[in-house]
Amino acid sequence: MLTFYMTPGSCTTGIHILLEEVDELFAVELVNLLEGDNRSDTYLALNPKGTIPMLKLEDGSVLTEFQAIACWLAWQHARLKLIPSDALGAARAIEMMSYAVGTIHLQAFARIFTPEKFAADANDIEAVKKEGRRRVAECFDVVSQLLDRNDGYVCSEFSVADAALFYVEFWADRSDIPLPERVRAHYNLMLTRPKVRQVLMEEGYRL
Repeated sequence: MLTFYMTPGSCTTGIHILLEEVDELFAVELVNLLEGDNRSDTYLALNPKGTIPMLKLEDGSVLTEFQAIACWLAWQHARLKLIPSDALGAARAIEMMSYAVGTIHLQAFARIFTPEKFAADANDIEAVKKEGRRRVAECFDVVSQLLDRNDGYVCSEFSVADAALFYVEFWADRSDIPLPERVRAHYNLMLTRPKVRQVLMEEGYRL
């Protein structure tokens, strides 16, 4: 059985959605980041990066990084077409997934959630948070233009890109950051998916 290391409400929510979408059987290990579970000797022995998400495979090896885990799940369940079969479509899905994780999450939201990592001193905290919110809004304006290529999902049909985009949209919604019309439409579309609603309820969120 797979073992999924996750923190409710974090970036791992996107992988949680994909695991449920593919009907994969998996066990869950909760990682309390505030308590430093990800820096424990046990965790670091599996994942020296100390990051989430992490997926322990049946052979005992582990996969880390959102994009790697998402692509592995898609390739393991190719019949579900969670990555488009054509080269350009697959590249577009990875493009959006990388932008959501690498830029919206790690460069924008990270300034809101962990401003101390970007501040020279304590007096800069509020300015860093403000800059984070500005970057989030700017990023979603970019996403809005990219979503203009298709109606609804990122790649016409549900894919790994939608799971990645959803978790940052969810953060924006919970942080009272307005979403542009097309992005809000994508977020609302995702909320109609039974597995998405199931995951949010499992992670303790009321819809």
